[in-house]
Amino acid sequence: MSITEAQQLVIPEGTFNADPVHSSVAFEVGYLGISTFGANIKTFEASRIDGRPAGSARIATLESKDENLFAHLMSPDFFDAERHPNVSFSTDSVSASGAELTFEGELTIKGLSRPSSLHATIAGPITDPYGNTRYALRLETSMTVRRMASRGMQRSPTAARHSTTSSR
Repeated sequence: MSITEAQQLVIPEGTFNADPVHSSVAFEVGYLGISTFGANIKTFEASRIDGRPAGSARIATLESKDENLFAHLMSPDFFDAERHPNVSFSTDSVSASGAELTFEGELTIKGLSRPSSLHATIAGPITDPYGNTRYALRLETSMTVRRMASRGMQRSPTAARHSTTSSR
């Protein structure tokens, strides 16, 4: 006979900041319905202050495998990094179920804020070799972006819908 004990995660009060060495921000976008392309963003901030998580990432620090793709992502057609240098997420609503969390809030891209849910799994706590308590969060969200109609092109289900995932 085995006994399974369900534990409810309790995150202590206080201020938490992302560890930039052990954290990352990335996204993937579906391409032509058969593959994806993605990039990492080097400069970002994420914190929880007074129980309120928030974060932002500086788009100009995006790293792409292709310089043409980088130029396209920086352009007004995609992120419009010159006029909108950051993407951000903020929330006042967190619900927990075991080691899974859901943050209901607003994701802002190109100056447009939309309701969004970030789904998170949490690991920890652990005590590091220096006696500090550590937690890890993996955050993900997805969205549909429709860009074709705004360029006067016919809609195509494979070309107009892109799924984006943000992690950690």
